[in-house]
Amino acid sequence: MNPLPTMPHEYRLRLPGPVAVPARVQQAVSECVLNHRGPEFRAQMAAMQERIRPVIGTDHNVLVYAGSGTGMMEASLVNVCAPGEAVLACVNGQFGQRYASIARSLGLDVEELEFAWGAPILAEAIAEKLKTKRYRAVTVVHNESSTGMIADIAAIGAAVRETETLLLVDSVSGLGGMPMRQEQWGVDVLVSASQKALSCPPGMAFASIGAKARAVIEREDRLPRFYLDFRKALKSIDENETPFTTPVSLVAGLVESLQMMHEEGLQNVLVRHTRLAESFRRGAAALGFSIYGDPSLLSNTVVALEVPEGVNGGAIVKMMREEFHTIIAGSRNKLQGKVIRVGTMGDFDLHDVLTDLTLLEKTLGQLGVKVTPGAAAEAALQAI
Repeated sequence: MNPLPTMPHEYRLRLPGPVAVPARVQQAVSECVLNHRGPEFRAQMAAMQERIRPVIGTDHNVLVYAGSGTGMMEASLVNVCAPGEAVLACVNGQFGQRYASIARSLGLDVEELEFAWGAPILAEAIAEKLKTKRYRAVTVVHNESSTGMIADIAAIGAAVRETETLLLVDSVSGLGGMPMRQEQWGVDVLVSASQKALSCPPGMAFASIGAKARAVIEREDRLPRFYLDFRKALKSIDENETPFTTPVSLVAGLVESLQMMHEEGLQNVLVRHTRLAESFRRGAAALGFSIYGDPSLLSNTVVALEVPEGVNGGAIVKMMREEFHTIIAGSRNKLQGKVIRVGTMGDFDLHDVLTDLTLLEKTLGQLGVKVTPGAAAEAALQAI
């Protein structure tokens, strides 16, 4: 049997997800496993619902699944679409493409509304398309973590709200680190997952269903569905259960993570993400990185950086991992080698920002890039 690798003591997870998990959450996850049909777990699920609803911006209970954000993207489509119905997929990055690919794999009539990577999704372009054809759904990524760009969901929701089309939004890497007001903004199905700004381990995914979508989901003529059937989940969740085995330990962790967010204050959590992401960008600019994407819609949970001339992004990622045990992300798409990405979400603080910048400074120096020692940290502190 092959031995397990030994993780270095100073291992630092700085990806755009999964993120480092706070000690309080780790402790909660490690508590005894509960009966997923028992009163103790139902009380825990009720506590989770009470705490997550304000984060999402809904008055309704949220569906919980053992799975990933991609699974919930697929679930959102199979529950609202009938075979052959049209889907307008907004694409300005890798995960917009993924939503389109999922819809296409289900045999839906997919039309991609493309925008340049790093450019915003334009609500007016969506509004114009909705005048030309009957679309069952519009898919949008709230926080495109491949490019560090956000979508103006409020404006997009306003463009879709008065039509029969449903707005499906992936906020896997946004929820908890950026504002989300599902009902106010007209989001019909919001999907997310545990391992990003909610500061939990991977393995749990969510769907929050608006009234407009629920009426469609209840129809019998939708795509085939069993495990992902929202109708089953909607009936169970009002009893604080799920139709199949619940990831009970992850729910316990999420209750603790949400409790920490409420203790800090939800608005304070959002402000912290905003300030620290901007501080990180200022420091990175002092090292010679350019900030990727439209500066008017930059993410607060992931910073995408164009690497300096003559340096390959993969070399930066590799050295950060091998020399400094710090795990950041490159790109596995058309930005490969050109962009690196660092998570600025969940349980992190100014110390993390300064450490990241110091290690990036050392990495660039070892790769032959001329840097001014301490300039990045100074720029970050001035921004704070």
